[in-house]
Amino acid sequence: MKITRLEVEHVAKLARLALKDDELDALTGQMDAILGYVEQLTELNTDGILPTAHAVPMENAFRADQVKPSLGVDKALQNAPDAGNGCFRVPKVIE
Repeated sequence: MKITRLEVEHVAKLARLALKDDELDALTGQMDAILGYVEQLTELNTDGILPTAHAVPMENAFRADQVKPSLGVDKALQNAPDAGNGCFRVPKVIE
């Protein structure tokens, strides 16, 4: 057995989980099976395999930036309900 019931109780306490005796027994067996599987993975020969962050190659989906003329202050403020000094004016929300 890779993990003991005491270790499962400790992890449950850290996670603030109230587990019954039968739940602790079930989780101990399940955690043991998971750790056994992980141990099998550590036996694999991974020489020459580069670590990856994703299972498939990731590429940037964005287009390249293109420089264009800006909107301009007058046109941006054209439909503003209230503008002043080249800025949007809004009601005061903090006193």
